[in-house]
This record gives sequence, structure tokens and C-alpha cells, in this order.
Amino acid sequence: MPDIKKITGVSDDAVKAKTGKDWAGWFAVLDKAGAKKMPHRDIAELLHAKYKVPAWWCQMVTVGYERARGLRKMHQKAGGFSASCSRTIAAPVGALFRAWQDPARRRRWLAEKFTLRKATRNKTLRITWPDATNVEVYFVPKGRAKTQIAVQHDKLPNAAAVTKRKAFWSARFAKLSALVGV
Repeated sequence: MPDIKKITGVSDDAVKAKTGKDWAGWFAVLDKAGAKKMPHRDIAELLHAKYKVPAWWCQMVTVGYERARGLRKMHQKAGGFSASCSRTIAAPVGALFRAWQDPARRRRWLAEKFTLRKATRNKTLRITWPDATNVEVYFVPKGRAKTQIAVQHDKLPNAAAVTKRKAFWSARFAKLSALVGV
């Protein structure tokens, strides 16, 4: 029997506690409703309207169902695949933000050239990567001397690209930490 949490991303106990049914229950309900042939949005709407599943859990159950039925792969979204990576670095948020925004500093740890679409100081960056994929960077202060930095790299072409990007960002974070870490 395959590990349901590995497939769906959510344990049987968690989904039952929040929605009233375990995965087997939801699979039976959705199979009977013809969800294998429904678009993602319609499945989520069915869960909300007919079964009163809370909005966030509608998405979780829908994605879990799609993964279990082979309709969606791990890390796959509507616009492609998504890789995420995060690290807590011993540096204040302003130092990390400047390391991204200042081209001279950035070249020391990230040689890639990209297009910055939007920046919210010490909070977020929205970037178009040279290959036209999207990168979102989030800065979360953890006290005065530490910051969690998280990257979500979207519109990747496949699961192999997810693995490659996760390794890339992990290596870049190590270099960034060495540059600005205290």
C-alpha cells in the first residue's frame, strides 16, 4: 500500500480532522462525482458547495485527489512546476534585502541577471528569471539578528527542473549566508 501522505502531501488523520473524511472517503466521493474528468476549479467548488469543506482544505483535497489519481504530479501547478527553498540566515532583514537589490553585492553570491518586477522593502521581491520563469522572494525577520529567506520558483517545465532549482537555491543560500551572515 503506497504512503498516502507522500502522494497527497497530507496525512489521513489531518484531512479527516479538518474535513470529516479520510482520503479513502474523499476518493470514493470524488470518483463517484466524476472528478477524474473535471478541472481543478470544479472539484474544489464541488467540495465547498456540496460538502462544506473550508476553502483552504478544498484546495488540499483537490490537489491530493489529483495526485493520487495521476492527474497532477508533485510540485505541479496550473502554470507548470514550482520549486521552493528556504533558509534562516544569521543576518538582519535589511542586510539580506540589500544583498538582493544591490547589483554589486548580488554578483558576489548570485551571478544571474534577472528583471525585478516589484519590490517591497525588506518583505518581498517579484522577479522574472532569464528563462521567463517567475521567482518570488520572501523575507521574514526572526528577531533582530536572523531572517528567514524563502524563494518560490514557478513556471518550471518539469519535475527534473524542480530538483535542479532546489539544489541551485540551496547552494546560493549557502553562499549568501557566508557573505552576509554574522
